[in-house]
Amino acid sequence: MMKHKGLVALCGLLIVTALLFVASLVWGSVSIPASEVWRILCGDAAGVPAAWRSIVVESRVPQALTALLCGAALSSAGLILQTVFRNPLAGPSILGIDAGANLGVAIVMLLLGGVVSAGGYTLGGFALIIAAALVGAMLVMLLLLVMASMLRSEVMLLIVGMMISYLTSSLISLLHFQATGDTMRSFIVWGMGSFSSVTMDRLPYLVASVSVGLMMALLMIKPLNALLLGDRYARNLGVSVRTTRVVLLLTCGLLTATCTAFCGPVAFLGLAVPHLARLVLGSSNHRTLMPACMLTGASLALLCNILSTLPSTSIIPINVITPLIGAPTVIMVVVRKK
Repeated sequence: MMKHKGLVALCGLLIVTALLFVASLVWGSVSIPASEVWRILCGDAAGVPAAWRSIVVESRVPQALTALLCGAALSSAGLILQTVFRNPLAGPSILGIDAGANLGVAIVMLLLGGVVSAGGYTLGGFALIIAAALVGAMLVMLLLLVMASMLRSEVMLLIVGMMISYLTSSLISLLHFQATGDTMRSFIVWGMGSFSSVTMDRLPYLVASVSVGLMMALLMIKPLNALLLGDRYARNLGVSVRTTRVVLLLTCGLLTATCTAFCGPVAFLGLAVPHLARLVLGSSNHRTLMPACMLTGASLALLCNILSTLPSTSIIPINVITPLIGAPTVIMVVVRKK
């Protein structure tokens, strides 16, 4: 009965995700009839204004796919961390991975002026932001992996991650103090998060990286279920707890670093979505919870993407919308846990 209920819930989430994905293609700050959007997607764009074709193909399609992938990625990372640390309020930002990405971007934008030159080559713009975010996140990830091999306690590793977040925040504040107005504004805008910065040319890199991370998360479902009952039980089942923890941290690092690099730090999805998925399923079995978490995260990210285009003159940053969903969820969890 429980298995049947889980399958029904997954089918429902899949339908909701598909509907929201279609809505993201049809809805936008520019009004385009749904029939015309369908014709553009089918390649039958004869007589359709060129501006409409450009908006649908070059803006809405990559934006919807980016929201879908990043929502699933951050939610999966949040579920993994909540299971590993046995903490309902753990999220992708808890280990300082996105803080490392923020520091990398802050260094190149606030300290170096957004341009890096070496050996006759110059790198700037969005490519430099992606590179800086990935390098910063991966350096923190390497530090955490070293600490994970030294520390036996998840609580100690959690504390190390929080301290890394505090250190990087302090360094970013120092860079803020010395930055000029233009570079400061660019960094603040990036920090608000956006699914609209990924173009069709950049989309394959995002798809490849997130797909690898999501596949790793799905392959770790059995060890995650074993960890639910404690480290001793997991060892009795033949699970190497330390190796499993390193692989799970690496998976979270890959998912979080990629999403932060391409979209900026997107708040609350990784923290709130796992709880929403548990409420929908009424189960903590990762065989259904992990796919449900991915679909719920994708749906919420698509919904936030739609809401961000409500104004006809501008686009609302994602991090203005996600707390409206995430904060009530966290409050509800705290109240239920007493």
